[in-house]
Amino acid sequence: MMILLLAILGASCKPGPRELNKGPVEHPDWSRTATIYEVNIRQYTPQGTFVALERELPRLQKMGIDILWLMPIHPIGDKNRKGSLGSYYSVRDYFGVNPEYGTMKDFKELVNKAHNLGMKVIIDWVANHTSWDNEMLTDHPDWYKKDSTGKVIPPVADWTDAAALDYTQEGLRKYMIKALEFWIREADIDGYRCDVAGMLPVDFWNQAIPDLKKIKPVFMLAEEETPLIHDTGLFDASYSWQLFRMMNQIAKGTQSADKIDSLFAAEKKVYNADAYRMRFTSNHDENSWNGTEFERLGDGAQAFAVLTFTCPGMPLIYSGQEAAMNKRLRFFEKDTIPWGNFALESFYSRLTSLKKKDSRLFSAGKEGGDFLKVPTSNDRQVYAFLRKNDSGKVFVLLNLSPEAVTVQLTGNAYSGRYRELFSGIEREWKAGATVELLPWEYQVYDNR
Repeated sequence: MMILLLAILGASCKPGPRELNKGPVEHPDWSRTATIYEVNIRQYTPQGTFVALERELPRLQKMGIDILWLMPIHPIGDKNRKGSLGSYYSVRDYFGVNPEYGTMKDFKELVNKAHNLGMKVIIDWVANHTSWDNEMLTDHPDWYKKDSTGKVIPPVADWTDAAALDYTQEGLRKYMIKALEFWIREADIDGYRCDVAGMLPVDFWNQAIPDLKKIKPVFMLAEEETPLIHDTGLFDASYSWQLFRMMNQIAKGTQSADKIDSLFAAEKKVYNADAYRMRFTSNHDENSWNGTEFERLGDGAQAFAVLTFTCPGMPLIYSGQEAAMNKRLRFFEKDTIPWGNFALESFYSRLTSLKKKDSRLFSAGKEGGDFLKVPTSNDRQVYAFLRKNDSGKVFVLLNLSPEAVTVQLTGNAYSGRYRELFSGIEREWKAGATVELLPWEYQVYDNR
């Protein structure tokens, strides 16, 4: 396969760098009100296969999931492997599927089933490094970074199961672009979550993504938090780590709720208005290495989840969150998710439904609803805001503290009659209203 691929690459024209495009990205139409769901295939079912995952798709579709992000599907390296099963992010072959998960046929059928259910599929792409037994290291050692003695090095000292790639090499760029194109053409996937995207030169992404978008309108998520990753006009979404860390701090009592305002204000100054910021309370890294949302956020986990769905941005649900999973999944071993009775499935379904159907909660851009803070008499504990446009308002009240509070609302922007999302109770809100909130209580009102 490698010899044939290199022949193809040699016959292709040499791609050159493109000028940065600072205009707004052309997001796929279906992404505007989407919720992303990260799938940990190894741990999702006892079988840990594509076929077993396919049986779960109707449940996810019913829960309102729009984009399935599959963690790396490729064969994992054996050399310098960590644990018995290795890291998903130590890729041995960019053109193959992990035999532990199934076959290429199984994967294509999974994508096709997701499409038939109205969902999109993006796969995790590890472009920054490979396993130590990837054929590229034997055939093209010049494509790898080396120390002063000429020895190939890992991308980060602790990532001993991976070898760092060198994107000053034009041949590597050609190879990686062809590999990215392959999965869109061969399996009809809908885009990529790009692992440690900021560790690669931005001009590589500026070179690669336009070629992918010539095939179909792909969705591109960067594991990065910098305006530059959006300023190319190519990445749709980036990680919102600052909000994630702030939520952890508020839950611990080392930060107050009103600091969220300064974070959103800072984002507005430096990010394109149409940049999607991915909001999350958990993901595979945080769960395995830093703790579950319940370890970090305690009884406030659901209140913070409501924030991620209703503030400007694109929400993420990680595998098992709908089951209220309070377990750190082992990263290098088999460790099946304990699904139980799906305790929070209805909770997330209500949030995805509101997000999906309501233009006021568009992820970004001028089509979405304005974000307006509603001041209260205790903003250090209560965070209240509106999302509104010509069609109406969504009014959100969050007690981000472990204490019961009574607060008075300021102004009258929130005035009107609403129905609360979780209780179904109707309420008329008037200027200067007073509200009592239990510890970590959340209320979401829709007046549409």
